[in-house]
Amino acid sequence: MPDKSDLFEIMQTTRAMRRLKPDPVPDALIRKIIQAGVCAPNGGNTQRWRFLVLKDAQINLARYRELLARQLIAKQQVDDQAALVGQYAGAVRMDQGLIDNARLQLTYSHITAPISGRVGLRLVDAGNMVHATDPNGLLVITQVQPIAVLFTLPEDNLPPILGKVRAGERLTVEAYDRAGQNKIAAGALLTVDNQIDQSTGTTRLKAIFPNDDDVLFPNQFVNARLLLDVRKGAVIVPLAGIQRGPQGTFVYLVKPDHTVDVRQVTLGPTSATDAAIEAGLSAGEVIVIEGVDKLRAGSTVQVRTPGGEASGSRPSA
Repeated sequence: MPDKSDLFEIMQTTRAMRRLKPDPVPDALIRKIIQAGVCAPNGGNTQRWRFLVLKDAQINLARYRELLARQLIAKQQVDDQAALVGQYAGAVRMDQGLIDNARLQLTYSHITAPISGRVGLRLVDAGNMVHATDPNGLLVITQVQPIAVLFTLPEDNLPPILGKVRAGERLTVEAYDRAGQNKIAAGALLTVDNQIDQSTGTTRLKAIFPNDDDVLFPNQFVNARLLLDVRKGAVIVPLAGIQRGPQGTFVYLVKPDHTVDVRQVTLGPTSATDAAIEAGLSAGEVIVIEGVDKLRAGSTVQVRTPGGEASGSRPSA
């Protein structure tokens, strides 16, 4: 039987344990949680309440470990508290799993578009029966930002383009309207097809356009112009003035006495309306662009300025 000194020491230890024992959750906080619907007895959101209980158990476990370090409590009490923390943690994880599963089930009731784009006319109306295996779906979404443009080029023009692509240069592509007069949008060359169409001798190229202002429409016809290089100081003549004969390409050059002479020229890059002259002409020289059918070397022509009218039936330059 312990003496008085032993009893006094035991009482002091008991008082120390009471001072270090964690305080329970205040009743006012419990009432506040219940009023907020967090821990409703008749079925509410119990996940948050279990989370609070878990946090309280974790605090208790930390305090018990502190007491165990001072050898004021038995290790079994710490192990029991650790098991309780694990139990509460498992309950919280189970609740979170149920919530995640409910959210997953909720996503099945929504149809989310895989891409952003322009929606066409709907293929079904309200009240129609739809199935997951329907071949046509509900509607068609066409991506328009960015939008791709397919165009063709002769196979003879392909080597310089491939050289620029291999060098990593960004080639500009411009889209014009059907008449080729108004520029619609500007983009960049994306890729080149891996084969040439034997029936036409052309290859396909794809350009990408940001289309931020929605000026390009799916399946719209445009004229594409690929900017391959910029030549400064080049001599440009109207394509109508270029003639072709047995000796190659030539032009009718107008002399100061208004007679014409045949001048052989070497063509450079051409467009729908103009051609670059690499050799044979100089800047400022005048050539004939109308009425060249009956011209011969030495024929007389009358020069007509832009917007003016020519007198007589002579060819004009």
